[in-house]
Amino acid sequence: MGITADHPTSTPDPAAAPRDRPPVRLGLRENWPQFTLLVVVNVCVGGLVGLERTTVPLIGAEVFGLTSGLAVFSFIVAFGVTKALTNLAAGALTARFRRKQLLVAGWLVGIPVPFALAWAPSWGWIVAANVLLGVNQGLTWSMTVNMKIDLVGPARRGLATGLNEAAGYVAVGATALFTGYLATAYGLRPAPELIGVVFVAAGLGLSLVVRDTAAHVALELTQHPKPTATTATAITTAATATAEQPMGLARTFTRTSWHDRSLRGASQAGLVNNLNDGLTWGVFPLLFTDHGLGLAAVGLIKGLYPLLWGVGQIATGHLADRIGRKPLIVTGMFVQAGGFVLALALLDTPLLAGVLSAVALGVGTALVYPALIASISDHAHPTWRANALGTYRFWRDIGYAAGALVAGVLADTLGLNATVVAAAVLTAGSGLLAARWITEHRPA
Repeated sequence: MGITADHPTSTPDPAAAPRDRPPVRLGLRENWPQFTLLVVVNVCVGGLVGLERTTVPLIGAEVFGLTSGLAVFSFIVAFGVTKALTNLAAGALTARFRRKQLLVAGWLVGIPVPFALAWAPSWGWIVAANVLLGVNQGLTWSMTVNMKIDLVGPARRGLATGLNEAAGYVAVGATALFTGYLATAYGLRPAPELIGVVFVAAGLGLSLVVRDTAAHVALELTQHPKPTATTATAITTAATATAEQPMGLARTFTRTSWHDRSLRGASQAGLVNNLNDGLTWGVFPLLFTDHGLGLAAVGLIKGLYPLLWGVGQIATGHLADRIGRKPLIVTGMFVQAGGFVLALALLDTPLLAGVLSAVALGVGTALVYPALIASISDHAHPTWRANALGTYRFWRDIGYAAGALVAGVLADTLGLNATVVAAAVLTAGSGLLAARWITEHRPA
């Protein structure tokens, strides 16, 4: 059962409060209509970014004649940096604006994206569209995560984030797969990109009817336990006092990025996880087309990875609530490293190599993704949780840019194969750091 209380934003005078307003409650079952609506919104969020997974690297090489890997991957750098900065800003903006307002704003920014991708006259337009896409994704995805966590309360954070990420990344994978087939039948542009118009229209329309979750945050604050210096996590008295006080963005950023070992461990794992995604986003279409695969086969590989990543999070999010966050995070990073090894070891049969590597990367990411968000939420007090999640998502999504930069530099100097080897080594190292730094601290 969820936690129930009178509406925290109602006035003390009973006569002044609406008598037909239902009480605010925390829990998935208690808030399933709004939760479900937010899941559908995140399907639209994932679908919009899924437009780029199969076709845009090939548009750079084949339509605009780009020969440098770094130039081709520049759109991922623009997307990653913008999304990371927007994630960071989104946490601070929640102190000034309601989550629903930021969600709607994100969709308004995303309106030009599918049109620019479909008819851009130069590569610079593609890069500019990815700046807008980064803002769109930073605001919309951040708000759907925060709002779902607000609704369900502490007990089901893993499941809530798993369902949210599953919805988004299933949409990413399905769209990547579909655009691969559209590109085979109708060309790289404009047909594959114009399905994004549907995602923008649906996402904006649904976001306008979503209810804000400020009252749920207020209720959780009244129920939040106060940590003590004698708890199993051995929180110090000074840290305990700090944890109960609201913190600004600067203090939360330094705490999440470095001072708190568990938050630091989750942040670096998130960065490397999305470095992998950014790297495969740019490298895999070029790697497997170089070895003879067509657009439909590349679309299958690029679609299978986020599809498994998405669907798997429904189970792994629930599992994170049962067995803890750390085992899934560490295991997932090593499974991803194995996926890169498979991509190279079986490259003589490129379709098999691509499919098996996509399976390993998808399963590994599914293990990691909801557990990392839940771990951040566990260690952050509700008064500064939005900023902590924004900081984590900053580091996680700067991984897109880092992955594209690493991929571009290594591909230009050492080749695509060396780029994949570097990704395997970095991912395994990140798993070791997560094992050393992250601790469990799940609220009752």
